[in-house]
Amino acid sequence: MTSSAPEQTAAPITVERTPDGVAVVELRRPPHNYFDVPLIQQVAEAYAELDGDPGVRAIVLCSEGRNFCAGANFGGDGDRTAEISTDVAGTLYAEAVRLFSVRTPVVAAVQGIAIGGGLGLAVSADFRVAGPGTRFCANFSRLGLHQGFGLSVSLPRVVGRQHALDMLVTGRRVGGEEAFRFGLVDRLVADDEVRGRALELAAEIAGAAPLAVRSIRATMRAGLADEIAEITGHEAAEQLWLRGTEDFAEGVTASLDRREPRFTGR
Repeated sequence: MTSSAPEQTAAPITVERTPDGVAVVELRRPPHNYFDVPLIQQVAEAYAELDGDPGVRAIVLCSEGRNFCAGANFGGDGDRTAEISTDVAGTLYAEAVRLFSVRTPVVAAVQGIAIGGGLGLAVSADFRVAGPGTRFCANFSRLGLHQGFGLSVSLPRVVGRQHALDMLVTGRRVGGEEAFRFGLVDRLVADDEVRGRALELAAEIAGAAPLAVRSIRATMRAGLADEIAEITGHEAAEQLWLRGTEDFAEGVTASLDRREPRFTGR
């Protein structure tokens, strides 16, 4: 791929424009690429800037390292269980709405795992390219928590209500091949070809008529950002009360201890 030099943003992401009309937005927190509010803000700001660049016709969202995104980390390195205040949740979800509001098509290159909020980030894109070794997981129920990042709306839009319900209530990991069968993955390729194929798909989109592409996409995603804005308020409220339950404490402890949780319904 011929490209210009990376443009470093304030948060650990890079934005790279290519001659074929594709911009590459890369998360740079390997190996797991946990996110926090500033990181999602920077991705949203990058999207907004790219939306205004007539030379950019498609975006590839990707990550450096082994995993696409292992979810949220609000408490510093290694502490994914830190309490999230109502204000922090509100800010995070406001930025998530901005991701869904982007007018330029987005292709996510998903390697390794996309868990929790990382799954939400992957589903915010229009298309997902993954390999057989990729794992998708809405692990919220295994933590005693309600889903967030707009997954209540975005996931059923992509895979249908029943597949979404299955993933959300079981919290199980879904491999790349199964995800491809029910539409969560749009292109299934060898694990070492995920990014390359995502770039190819983005270039294919960039080669189509740009005004028509944006028009078609706007029709197909009509109302999505508004639905995300509405549902994230509900998700945040559900997460707030569930964080006070014994089951949430058990879910977190079991996750840290790498054992099966013993939930009591309290």
